[in-house]
Amino acid sequence: MVKYLLLFSITMFSQETEIQKYDVIKTLENIEIRYYPPVMKAKVSSNRNFSKLFQYISGNNENNEKIAMTAPVYMTQENGKNTMEFVLPSKYSKENAAMPKDKTIEVYSSKPGYYAAIQFGGYSNVEKVNKHYELLVEEIKKNKLSIIDKRPIALSYNSPYKVFNRRNEVLVEISATQD
Repeated sequence: MVKYLLLFSITMFSQETEIQKYDVIKTLENIEIRYYPPVMKAKVSSNRNFSKLFQYISGNNENNEKIAMTAPVYMTQENGKNTMEFVLPSKYSKENAAMPKDKTIEVYSSKPGYYAAIQFGGYSNVEKVNKHYELLVEEIKKNKLSIIDKRPIALSYNSPYKVFNRRNEVLVEISATQD
């Protein structure tokens, strides 16, 4: 695991990391309402999520292709099951994405959607995600927006070795806003 974190860190610092694109529809207090278009993602739910996904982008795929690391990394938890997702670089589509050799990894095109987002710094942990989730839900309710999926989605944008100016977010899927 240590060697994967070291490689992840080197990967994140040695190149310009592509950030997933989204449109900010509206800013309310300390949250943003965003539209996310579909992107290709690699997803796994296991006790070795990061390791499996890192091996996949490091060449453990049907094309033996190295895939650039992007940001953010998506993390969710449901029924005690942790899921992690890597966003694939924008050059990939259903037609050209390398399929994983590890069949526990799913490569798919995400559905487009609207999300409320709140940002926080420092290292992320369950307590911080829960705290910011509660703040986010409070703002959503205050602004009379409708939640589609109550499950918080934690996003991490930085290598574990970046100490300062870390970017983390919590997203909640909402219905399209009316203006």
